[in-house]
Order: sequence, then C-alpha cells, then structure tokens
Amino acid sequence: MLKFKENQSSIFLTILMYFMVFLFIFPILWLLLSSFKPGGELFDYPLSFLPEEPTIENYEYAWTTMNFLRYFVNTSIVTVVTTVLTILASASCGFALAKYKYKWLSVFFICILATTMLPTEVIMNPTFTVIQTLGLYDSLAGLIVPSISTATGIFMFRQFFLTVPDDLLESARIDGASEGKTFFRLMLPISKPIIITLAIFSFQWRWNDYIWPLIVISSPENYTLQIALRNIVGANSIDWPLLLSASVISILPMVVLFFVFQRYIMDSQATSGLKD
Repeated sequence: MLKFKENQSSIFLTILMYFMVFLFIFPILWLLLSSFKPGGELFDYPLSFLPEEPTIENYEYAWTTMNFLRYFVNTSIVTVVTTVLTILASASCGFALAKYKYKWLSVFFICILATTMLPTEVIMNPTFTVIQTLGLYDSLAGLIVPSISTATGIFMFRQFFLTVPDDLLESARIDGASEGKTFFRLMLPISKPIIITLAIFSFQWRWNDYIWPLIVISSPENYTLQIALRNIVGANSIDWPLLLSASVISILPMVVLFFVFQRYIMDSQATSGLKD
C-alpha cells in the first residue's frame, strides 16, 4: 500500500513538472513560431499556433532594415569584455576574502553584501555622475566599467574558495609558487564550475541590459541590441514582423551559450591534486 502511494506521488509530481515546463516554454515557442508568420497572418482570427505559410522573409527584413550587425557587435563587445573582467575581479576578490586572514576583510565582505540591498535605481545617479566625469558618456566603456564588480560574483567565488583545503595552497607555496602563480595556475583552474556559472549569469545580465545603456548611450552607432529593439516600437504603430524576428535573433546567443556550457555548472574538482 505504501509503495502504491509513493508511485502515485511520483506520477503526480512528474505530471506537475511537465505542466510547469509547458507553461514556461509555451511563450517561447509562440514567439519563435510567430516570427515565421507573414505580417498578415499574425492577427488572423482565430489565432493559429503554427504558421500556415512559413517564411524567413521576416529575418531577412530584420537583418537588412536595421543596422543589425553593428548593434550585434556593440552588444558582443560589451558583454564579452565585461564578463571576462567580472570573472577576474570576482575571483581575485573572492580568493582574498576566503584565504587571507585579516579581521578587516570580514568587515569589507559585509559591506560588499550590503550593496545587494540597494535598489539599482539608487546607485544609477551617482554612477552616471562618475561616468560623465570620467568622459565615458556615450561610449561602450561607459557600459563596461560600472558593470565589472558584482557582489554576487564575489560571494560565489568566496564560498567556493572556502571549500578548497588550505593544505593545497600550502603545498603550492612550499614548492615556491608566488601568490599570483598560485591564484592563476591553481585556484582559477579548480574553480571552473564557478567561472562557467558566473560567465552564464554575467553574459545574460549584460546581453539583456536595457536601462543602463538607455541612460548612457545617445548615439545610434553605439546602440546595443536592446536599445535598437526598443526603437522598433513606435508611438502609434509597431512593426511586428520586424520586432519578432529581431527578438528571436537577439536571444539566440543566450540559448547557444547555455546549451554549450550547462554541463560544467555542476562539475566540481576542488579536491583534485590531494590524496585521501
């Protein structure tokens, strides 16, 4: 009887899981399939889930109408450079907070965590003032510099490095490795799961960022994809075929990134090099 109830519970949870997956994936499928519909078919009544006359003209229209390559390159530069610098800054700071024994470091770490309680809107004004003073307004550097340091990344690396045995560090120091070599040749390689995880998060944050580029960037040649997509939406009309196809193109790098690197997220080799 008990086994029967457990089977019932398992079946119910499985059905519930598939239902939740369907709820999450349905809007994405609708967006993807709608991007292949001709403009006149988008608002046919009754609405059809599958395109009756599939076409790729919407994608050709989006790529030729917008300066899509320029926006794509701008967004890629900002995203890749920020992600690399975020990983280096977060890893080095997390390493210092985890392995250096100074009392003031604990206070510094608490101050870093406290910044997560501040709404983004609160720090935008002083950050914009700093960017303007440094002469980085209306430049890609103005998007990159304020986004390098994140409390989330520092916290992730600190917690991971705390699990790394101190004996591993002592062995490297006894062998004559400097602090820099210990960090780059030892700590970074074993923190690959955290690097990949933070890279995915950082890539997503920067790729989808809209508010900060809207504030900092004013020249069309420096637009990112999110700002360019927003300009498609006019005051009185929306070019839906252009918006749908451009939106699908803009999310493709995120999809590819996740499927390529997802297998690294749960991988962990923090104890490699140590004997039992």
